[in-house]
Amino acid sequence: MDLVIIVALQDELPNFKVDNCKLVYSGVGKVNAARTTTEAILKFQPREVVNLGTVGVLSEDKLGVILPVNEVIERDMIAEPLSPRGKVPFETSENVFSSRRSGFRCATGDSFVTQPDPWLTSNKVDMVDMELFAVAKVCSNYNVPWLSLKFGTDLANAEAAKHWSGSLKEAQNALFSALLELI
Repeated sequence: MDLVIIVALQDELPNFKVDNCKLVYSGVGKVNAARTTTEAILKFQPREVVNLGTVGVLSEDKLGVILPVNEVIERDMIAEPLSPRGKVPFETSENVFSSRRSGFRCATGDSFVTQPDPWLTSNKVDMVDMELFAVAKVCSNYNVPWLSLKFGTDLANAEAAKHWSGSLKEAQNALFSALLELI
């Protein structure tokens, strides 16, 4: 298998069949993404894992477009004072994962962002999601390259849920087109 495509929800990218690609739906959140990514790597032994999905963005210029991800960090591991936000205490593994491709910075957490967070700004975050950090960490553990393309659906504010829902059809079309260009 060449590629495993991991998407949280079928609403983000409907089912399709492409030779040498396996589409897997993880469900929402880091635990689901970690479990699904691990299972997919062990079962299909892909050359690369591709994560596609929707994100909240922190600037209007990133709304309604495909955003390639360069780096991903974890935004909701908060174990201060044992370690700084975004870092698992007593763990020596990385807390920033890079796709080694040009692009933007994503912060992953198990919450839907609906208000400004100064920590995101100070860490130069461009977008927020709920799965990519887990996907990247598992890929790193198994030495499988990963890449991620995200579609900016909302401004991660009080209107985020409404805008996310209203942008799904556009996101589906854009993500599918981006995937076809990729493969």
